[in-house]
Amino acid sequence: MTYNVFVASGTANEPLADAIVTELNKLHSTLDRDAGVGAADLQLPEEDVVRKLNMSVTHFADGEIQVKIADCIRGADVFVVQPISPPSVNDFLMELLIITDALKRASVGRVTAVIPYYGYARQERKAQPRAPITAKLVANLIQTAGVDRVLACDLHAAQIQGFFDIPLDHIQGLYFHVDYLMKEGIVGCPKDLIENIAIVSPDLGGAERAGRAARMLQNAVGATDEPDIVLIHKQRPRPNEARVLFTIGVERCRDRLCIIIDDIVDTGCSLVNAAGQLRANGAKDVICCITHGVLSRDAIHCIRSSEHISRLVITDTIRQELPPLGEGERDNITIISTAPWFASSIVSIHTETSLGSVFMKNDAYIRRL
Repeated sequence: MTYNVFVASGTANEPLADAIVTELNKLHSTLDRDAGVGAADLQLPEEDVVRKLNMSVTHFADGEIQVKIADCIRGADVFVVQPISPPSVNDFLMELLIITDALKRASVGRVTAVIPYYGYARQERKAQPRAPITAKLVANLIQTAGVDRVLACDLHAAQIQGFFDIPLDHIQGLYFHVDYLMKEGIVGCPKDLIENIAIVSPDLGGAERAGRAARMLQNAVGATDEPDIVLIHKQRPRPNEARVLFTIGVERCRDRLCIIIDDIVDTGCSLVNAAGQLRANGAKDVICCITHGVLSRDAIHCIRSSEHISRLVITDTIRQELPPLGEGERDNITIISTAPWFASSIVSIHTETSLGSVFMKNDAYIRRL
């Protein structure tokens, strides 16, 4: 039997790669035609069997990375799932490059780098004189290694898409969050959305994201108006530190559920400070929906110990192994799966059909954006 589609994985997030393979096989099965996100009209051809690539990624004693591929992949369509993420950003980047080189030398048909979290994305511009633009350097390295196209998720800066001279498909994290808020019943009827909920951006740069989330939720419940938006302006005296300077529209959060929308939570300081500011101004509850859970330093303890954050919702774009609850900590971190979305996107790429169908055919709240 010929395997036309392979999912390969480095060591950065093997559980996500395994989950994507499971979702792909659901889409492939004739018994599960309606499984997965956007799957009603999205299926793999019967002759295209999907499996995980039989490949090992190991290290020599001196730390060098070694990749060995056991399967024949001549002419195959291979999707390499590898976030460039903590705790080993540089090693995971090198793994992606070396895996790609190995695939190319084995006469693979096409290599798509599935990068759930794009490391160095916050170094996407010259913030000061004589600074590098490392996000562009990473793009150059990926292309030089031989990647044919990229599937990325919630890039920190939109201009990163332009750093590549190869096709790049981009999944916005808002799809995950709106889907979660609707399925959990956190956002209900139109009246509830308009009168009892406020969408919050934890910084001015996220204002567009907050506005888009508000429109998606409005369409989801069929409301005549969007929920109010609150913008928090913060100052960063140094990396990984933030201080809230002022809040725009803070009066709108009184007696309301405030939903903070963002792409990255790192040390958690900004998030806890923002939630505290909202609570101090009368917010009834604070839920944070963040795509990428970097959660460095003491972020997990900080968030679990915060009396201001009732729930932090992150995705599995970065592999998470949450420690047991400590003294005084609350179980307030929820991890949602992105595998169905990646799987459906992979099917669209492999079958050369519109990626927009993944998000638009079954989700009315996205159609009018």
